Amino acid sequence: MTKKIILASRSPRRKKLLEDIGLDFTIDKPVDFDEIHPENRSAHEIVKINAIGKAESVANRHSNAIILGVDTVGAFEDHILEKPKNHKDAVRMLKMLEGDVHQVLTCICLIDTKNGKKMTAVEETNIEFIHMTDEDIEKYLAKGESNDKAAAYAAQGIGSIFVKSFDGDYFNVVGLPMYRLNLMLREFDIELIDIVK
Repeated sequence: MTKKIILASRSPRRKKLLEDIGLDFTIDKPVDFDEIHPENRSAHEIVKINAIGKAESVANRHSNAIILGVDTVGAFEDHILEKPKNHKDAVRMLKMLEGDVHQVLTCICLIDTKNGKKMTAVEETNIEFIHMTDEDIEKYLAKGESNDKAAAYAAQGIGSIFVKSFDGDYFNVVGLPMYRLNLMLREFDIELIDIVK
């Protein structure tokens, strides 16, 4: 019998990606872990700390399960691009990104609660933005899409019209690099292709 897979995430996009491939999984949201974003840590370090924290906060509630903890951040010059605090902050971020390349980093942490095996991997995708005018930025922000999005945009939404190119995994940008998840689950003797519908 295959171990239960528990998604330790609040993200509706991760939930949908796993549902879209027909994976049987359960969601257990991490309730006793707060994401950290200390300024003295790199974006790579922070995304790893947060993914591990989410997975570990859920692991002790399940026996004989694989816990999937995930954290995704936008980064520019290895600095975290948080969700905008307000309109002015969103404008600042988009002006910083326009016409340049930034990264989306996702860390996956898997924990086998039966034997304690733990594995992490960070996936990085480079995104190049076109040049945006002040008017472009204001019109985009008026759509409201950027309010709860890291780096003040959604590459899978209206924000896609400003993305010139992706270098790396698109699903990483959405929030869960599926091919990386497949490779990691193999290290836990689980073949995704065998357990999806």
